[in-house]
Amino acid sequence: MAVTGCTKCIKYMLFFFNFIFWLAGGVILGVALWLRHDSQTSNLLILQFDDQQAPGTFYISVYILIAVGAVMMLVGFLGCYGAIQESQCLLGTFFFFLVILFACEVAAAIWGFMNRDTISKELINFYDSAYIKAMDVSGSASKDSAIKVLDVFHKTLDCCGKGDDTALFLQLATTLCPTKSPEDFQLSSQSCHYKLVELFSEKLYVIGLAALVVAVIMIFEMIFTMVLCCGIRNSPGVY
Repeated sequence: MAVTGCTKCIKYMLFFFNFIFWLAGGVILGVALWLRHDSQTSNLLILQFDDQQAPGTFYISVYILIAVGAVMMLVGFLGCYGAIQESQCLLGTFFFFLVILFACEVAAAIWGFMNRDTISKELINFYDSAYIKAMDVSGSASKDSAIKVLDVFHKTLDCCGKGDDTALFLQLATTLCPTKSPEDFQLSSQSCHYKLVELFSEKLYVIGLAALVVAVIMIFEMIFTMVLCCGIRNSPGVY
């Protein structure tokens, strides 16, 4: 028998929140795919130098986000259908998956907070290793590949140097950074270190904001699901 009164209102509110949850899953999936194929990050993270691959820690969070977005769309559909059908079984299954998703999101948020500086630091170290090789006056075999790596960083991020560059680098700057003037090398905002921190801080901010919005929706959904399940169980004709 169909629920009535306030429980019926909860039913449609849960359906509405589940629909929003399903849409949020689609948005998160889209944002994650954009982050995965964004030209700035992909150009940097595919680089190789001295048999060393550019650190891919950033992609771990992106792949987690892709998985979460896909699961959210599936779980959101399950919640919508369970609410309309007033099925305790479907709603119970939905609640179980919701708790699992919420726990995974909290774990991912803790991991992201603990590693928030790791991504940019790893790429800064990768840039610095290429920087040192490019400045090698002995003419090592990897010098040309190091210069090419620096060139990708400089063009992708519109930056040049580390911000505390040596006189040797400044002499080569017109070759390594042809679009920069000598005055630019004195500005910290033109440093590749600064630009790397800025780039991944913005990306992680987007991920964190999306996770916060989803967490708030999940909390409301868990409350409404429990209330609706209790309402269905206490409805006349349900034993």
